[in-house]
Amino acid sequence: MESAIAAVPVRALIVEDNRDICANIAMYLEKHGYVLDFAYTGKSAMHLALAHVFDVIVLDLMLPGMDGLSFCQKLREDANIQTPVLMLTARDTLDDKLKGFEAGADDYLVKPFALQELHARLQALYKRSHQKTEKLLTVGDLTLNRSTRQVHRAGRRVDLHPAGMKLLQRLMEAAPSVVARDDLEALLWADERPDGDALRSHLYKLRQAIDTPFESSLIHTVHRIGYRIAEASIAEATISKDGQ
Repeated sequence: MESAIAAVPVRALIVEDNRDICANIAMYLEKHGYVLDFAYTGKSAMHLALAHVFDVIVLDLMLPGMDGLSFCQKLREDANIQTPVLMLTARDTLDDKLKGFEAGADDYLVKPFALQELHARLQALYKRSHQKTEKLLTVGDLTLNRSTRQVHRAGRRVDLHPAGMKLLQRLMEAAPSVVARDDLEALLWADERPDGDALRSHLYKLRQAIDTPFESSLIHTVHRIGYRIAEASIAEATISKDGQ
């Protein structure tokens, strides 16, 4: 029997070179259902931000190599990733805060800080970003209305089970980018992942509903990485560009 599907967790990237602070954040946020990834340098943080889909990013200003301001600017301008960013720093002058906002930060928290306040600010950023997002997701002739939870392809309604709906929404929100297998597994089961390849089974059912009755496939496997949803021409062009 398949494991129960977990409530959708908030996926957060914590970018902080102080491992004691990371441990305290992890202990607190994981109790509140967060799924966390950690980076201790700006370079490793950028790698994670490009490879995975996060709901929020907690970013320390002072990092080895690429600092927080440079990371945030590259995230916004070069990668065009608009994930909400909460900047952490011991610098509390108005000028420092303005520089953070100019670099693309959405909120600013001065060290030392209370974990309860960090949690409250992250929740506010998460809710605000989801309220801004358009209710209707569209990829080719496929649409998903996040308010009504209705899916249509080529004008025909498609009925999905809860796991399929979660997978489809995550893929469509990231389209045409690749969503890693680990991200999809965390979306469905958080840290209690079932034995075997249950994800493959869920994706097979999703493909049966989304692709099989139609002329073209939208869901594509990216070998050893994950899955993407895109029209075939876009998926092929992206694979060629990335060398995958």
